[in-house]
Amino acid sequence: MKRNVLTLLVLGCLTSGCVAATVVNEPGGDLRTGSPAVAPALKQQLESRTLKRKVAIARFSNETKYGNNFLTDNYGDRIGKQASDILAARLTETNKFIMLERADFNRIQDEVEHGRIAAINVPADYLIIGSVSEFGRKDTSEVGMFSRTKKQTAYAKVNIRLVDTKTGQVVFGTEGSGEAASEVGSTLGMGSKAGYDATLDDKAISGAITKMIGNIIDKLLDKPWRSYVLSYANGQYIIAGGKAQGIKADDEFAMFQKGQVITNPQTGLPIELPGVSLGKIKVVATLGSTVDDEVSICVPVGGAHMPDRDFDKLYIAQ
Repeated sequence: MKRNVLTLLVLGCLTSGCVAATVVNEPGGDLRTGSPAVAPALKQQLESRTLKRKVAIARFSNETKYGNNFLTDNYGDRIGKQASDILAARLTETNKFIMLERADFNRIQDEVEHGRIAAINVPADYLIIGSVSEFGRKDTSEVGMFSRTKKQTAYAKVNIRLVDTKTGQVVFGTEGSGEAASEVGSTLGMGSKAGYDATLDDKAISGAITKMIGNIIDKLLDKPWRSYVLSYANGQYIIAGGKAQGIKADDEFAMFQKGQVITNPQTGLPIELPGVSLGKIKVVATLGSTVDDEVSICVPVGGAHMPDRDFDKLYIAQ
């Protein structure tokens, strides 16, 4: 009788699917599908036409002890590079930014701490400095009468700061955490065997970045788009930026004379007062093949009289 009961239990377990399949849980969502990871207002802003901001990413630092062993590459920081690459991919997916990369992280960090970021001459609106402040993995097992399961879990916390490259001021800081897990099981010796799942590292970091990506994008788009006059000849202005930034023929922009720059005595930081509008210019053509050499040719609109010199005192805005 006992033998029959045991046989029925085994058969019931096998037919009910006790051999566990791999399960992976990644928090967050996809910007392109409009999941809950992106607020409706931000989703609408992403779908509208926007001139692209230039964003430079300094390599993330890995501040965890975990990175002192197998989570390093030939340059000493594989996990920091993963975080940087994931963030760059997420921002690129929005089609609102031109991503630049700055690998000299140590120098950048030093200049930020001493308020000399402008001396590096980063050709971007914002510089992103990040760090992986927490990272770890754990394995847990459960053993039953006929089955055994093993679960691998990776968790990560990522911190990000946005630095205004013109003032050197840290204008925004945020952090996010994520976790990812996989589970395999076997019954009566049948089923999967769990090897080391390296993909969990990416998924945990990706989950951490996903939780804060909406706030990062919102802050990056908050700064007004600007360009600058490079030269003037035969009634035409050449301004920086072209097709890659979203500029096209017939676009109209306002030309401003820069406002006075004063120093805030409370913070010691420079503040640029509002500029004076000089009129509008219209794009007639875009030239160049890369982000670095693209320019746009523009003409004044409505017969407005514009300066033909002292271009360092001018800027172009949307």
